[in-house]
Parts: sequence; structure tokens; C-alpha cells
Amino acid sequence: MIELSLGEIAEATGGQVHPAGAADTRVTATVVTDSREVDPGSLYVARLGEHADGHAYVGAAAERGAVGALTDRVVTELPCVVVPDTTNGFARLGREVVDRCTAAGGLQIVGITGSSGKTSTKDLAAQVISRLGPTIAPIASYNSEVGVPLTVCRLTEETEFLVAEMGASGVGHIDFLTAVAPPRIGVVLNVGTAHLGEFGSREAIAHTKAELVRALPEDGLAVLNADDPVVLAMAEQTSARVLSVGLSPDADVRAEDVEINVRGQASFQLCLPGEAPVPVALRLHGPHHVGNALAVAAVARELGMPADQVAEALGQAGAVSRWRMEVHERPDGVTIVNDAYNANPDSMRAALRSLAVMRDAGAAVAVVGEMRELGEDSVAEHRAIGELAAGLGIDTVVAVGEGARPVADGFREAGGRHTHECADTDAARELLEQILAPGDVALLKSSRDSGLRFLGDALVDQPGEDQRPW
Repeated sequence: MIELSLGEIAEATGGQVHPAGAADTRVTATVVTDSREVDPGSLYVARLGEHADGHAYVGAAAERGAVGALTDRVVTELPCVVVPDTTNGFARLGREVVDRCTAAGGLQIVGITGSSGKTSTKDLAAQVISRLGPTIAPIASYNSEVGVPLTVCRLTEETEFLVAEMGASGVGHIDFLTAVAPPRIGVVLNVGTAHLGEFGSREAIAHTKAELVRALPEDGLAVLNADDPVVLAMAEQTSARVLSVGLSPDADVRAEDVEINVRGQASFQLCLPGEAPVPVALRLHGPHHVGNALAVAAVARELGMPADQVAEALGQAGAVSRWRMEVHERPDGVTIVNDAYNANPDSMRAALRSLAVMRDAGAAVAVVGEMRELGEDSVAEHRAIGELAAGLGIDTVVAVGEGARPVADGFREAGGRHTHECADTDAARELLEQILAPGDVALLKSSRDSGLRFLGDALVDQPGEDQRPW
């Protein structure tokens, strides 16, 4: 982060410094919301979270070397900037950092949203764009009203590009995030049914995702998925230029001659406007990454990267964030695909299609947990996933937890071959160690709180390092 005094932070956030004599104290290290992550010189943001009040950890932050805190009340353990609401105050601090970095070096911001694929696309974009200059992108899925300010507070005057992942679980959330990190380029990947129980309808989800393109300036660029009619229609809601991307022959940036190998890795001809096609071979696993790669290609080309360098960078990029199509080949010949950081009907379908193309001589086994936040459509959506698995020829479905039971029902009723239901991940691990054989491919997919990501780690004897949920 750029250095700021507590007085400057108070001016940016509309807060007051206590004690007043501490206004010249300078923040020289990271801004954090977790007292365990404090470095000497840090600013600690005392959030009121779902499970704890951050003000209770101001003392711990002080012990680790924090020089100040952003709070909603006066504390005695550290000099503090007191604001009416720490979430809004943190957002205003983030915007101050963005504005200073923009003034210092012409920072360019890319915003990415969608019902699924945001984190994978953000990771891919960051790897590609970093070839053009110093780039900052979120850690894991830092895409909320907390995660975006945390990310932008890592900016320095030398940063040229910010890739901002923007999530939402309600109307107005992306508006809030674009006010913190106003993008010149906005990418909308898809509109599905993630958080349907909170939004109430797919139309509400679409309206919220479109908040990103409505925030773009006239000299900006909207990158829209041509294969999703709801996303493509967002072209009417922005004053920015529009580039469509996808497999559609009408897409401005498209993939032709797509091939998927047995590991689920795609190769294709990348077609950019006015340029000869260039070959791309992705290291990432899953056919859905073709669309993600096209979006990143459109962004990189807009930022000035030549087509051949775009293709090379896409082909050299690898997986970054944990539990997203992680492929592990065990010594016994079993392949574990751990894609269980999160799940919604769209990402679940994409993962099952990946499993279907990754099968070789052995069996394809789908280990599924509950998809959360689907509201009254939950049972029907889970049942439809089971039906799709049967239609794709998946050999075995293992449904873990009561919420995933409709997946097993749908699979069985659609003619699926082998169905197992496990009460929890311990039972699932015991079962899988019994039924998996050399040559089998097992996919683990569930919402984060269903815990299958740690089951995947256990199956490959890999320590599970948790990540924050934003």
C-alpha cells in the first residue's frame, strides 16, 4: 500500500483521529481485517463480522505491530480513525488509494463478474496482463465489499493494472464495488442461478451483473459473452464500446477448431478482430476455460498485447487459486479433480462436462455435495444435476450430505448406473477408498460450506489450507 498518515486516512474516510496527536502516525505496511495477518506498520480494520466483532482483536493487532486501527468507536489499545461504519469507511479508504495510484501512474482497472468462473478468469487475466506491467489481483476469491478494498489497498504508485473480481449476492453490490475500484474494462462471463435464493429471480441476477457495464466510462470497453443471450443483451446498457466473445460465429473474439484432450485441456484457434487466427493450447483443465480465455484475450488485446503474445501467455498460465479444477494423479492411478471451493448449477454442469471428457479407461465418479443458496428451487436444481450426470454417461454418483440427496435421486431415476449416499465427508472418504480403482477419475464438487474441498485434499494427502470466503 502507498503510505498514508492517520490524518490522511481520516480525511479520506470522513473519520476522526483519536487521540488527535496521532494524526501524523504513518501506515507503512499492509491493511488487514485479520489481526493474525498484521505486519509492523499495518492498519487494522475492525469489522463487525457475522461471527465476531473485530474490535475485540485491536489489542492483538497492536501486539503484532499495527500502528493504527479503523474503528466505529474509540479504542485505547491503538491510535484509531473512528468512522460511523467500518465497511463504508474501508471502501472510502480503498477509493482514496485507487485515486492516488491513478493520478501517479495511470492505473487501469479491469472488473470481472459473472455467476461462475470469476476467480479462474481473474487468475488467468492477472497472469496474462502481468506481462505488460506490474499487476495486482485479488487473493483467492476476494470479491466482496471487504475483499475488493483489501485488494486495492495493496496497490502502489508503480502498479499499472488492477484486476478486480466483483461478486454479488444482492442488487447494488456491484455498484458498491465499482465505486471503490472504477473499471475502464468490464467483463461479464455469464448469468446463471448462483445465489438465486437471495436474489429471487434470474432477472434480478442479470440486472445486478449489468451494474458493471453500466459503470463503465464512454471510452471504456465491455467484454460480453456472446454465447449467453442475457449477457449479450447488456450491450444496450452501456455507453462503452462492446466486444463479444465466445464460440458463436458472430462473436468478435471467438474460438474455432476447439479440441479437448483426455485431461480436459482445450486447444483452439484464437480469432481476434482484423487479425489472422493464432493457436492456443491451455494448461487449465475443463472445456469451460475456453470462454474464460477468450474474455482474457479480449482484455489483453485492448491493453496493447500483440495476438501472438496473448496466445503464448494464455498457454503458459496455470491454476492459481486452490480447489478450482485441481487435478491430482495419485500413485495408484486414480485421478482426483478437486473443484469444491464453490458450486452453483452452472458451475456444477461445467464440472460434470469436464469429468465426462476426462474419463479414460476407468470409471467417471462424481462426488457431489449440496449447492447452497438456491432457495425454493434447490431440490429441482439438484435433481437436474443428477439427471445431467446420467445423460453424460457418468458411471457413479456419490451424494454427500442430506442436501445432495436429490442429485442421487435424479441420477438413479435417469438410469444412472451406480449411486451412493453418504451422511458426511468421513463416510464418503471411507467409501471412495473402497470403490476407486486405477484409471478412475473422481470429481469433487460442492458449495464451500459443504466441505468437499477438504475431502479432496484428504484423498491426495494434501494439507487443506482454508481461504477467506470473500
